[in-house]
Amino acid sequence: MQHFDTIEQDAPVQQRLISLRQPPIKFAHRGGRAHAQENTIDAFVLALQLGATGLETDVWLTSDNIPILDHDGLLRKGLRRRRMRAFRKEDLPSHIPTLRELYQTCGNGFELSVDAKDQSAIGPIIETSREFEAETKLWLCHGDWKVAASWRDLTSAHLVNSTRLRSMKEGPERHAAELANAGVDAVNLHHTDWTGGLTTLFHRFGRYCIAWDAQHQRSISDLVRMGIDAIHSDHVDRLHEGFHQADY
Repeated sequence: MQHFDTIEQDAPVQQRLISLRQPPIKFAHRGGRAHAQENTIDAFVLALQLGATGLETDVWLTSDNIPILDHDGLLRKGLRRRRMRAFRKEDLPSHIPTLRELYQTCGNGFELSVDAKDQSAIGPIIETSREFEAETKLWLCHGDWKVAASWRDLTSAHLVNSTRLRSMKEGPERHAAELANAGVDAVNLHHTDWTGGLTTLFHRFGRYCIAWDAQHQRSISDLVRMGIDAIHSDHVDRLHEGFHQADY
């Protein structure tokens, strides 16, 4: 089994490889948290104004089954932190938006990456995306690829396995084959896991390659040269700079 090392940060990637996704997606992580309060409508609007082509968020359900956008799904009441499931939407702070409000405000012209930590939210997420004709631009992510695969019959959305290279105990080639066989469209790895050889391998199986936590222009440009299909960053401006640098 071929072994793939992690990226050496001081070794620039010289040859640009072709991505499956043209052009690659610029995901604003939590709405571009470097520019505004994360996971708020203001952040999402600003990220798109700055040129992000995708937004990233986490979705949880309230007690009245409303999909809301928040990172950890916890709300402090007094000295305790309680799950969003314990509250109705009307009881939440006004800065926490619903998925419906995101689409109502921003439209459907962007890709949306959702970390579906609350599996009970999958149905409402899909239903809301269909209502706004945005299902084909939805990317549903989970750390267990078998869980993601279980959603295949429910939706035409892109299914994503968010993991790490070290977690692929039987090797990346076997993992790529399993994702392809199960209908999981993409693998999302920390940016330091990716190499040109690894993107080439997953592309050979027709799987999209996504990188998260890419916060610096140099690492972003290297990822683009490796043929990455999407990048998550807190900094929309650095995404632009990194993509521009990769072309030179």
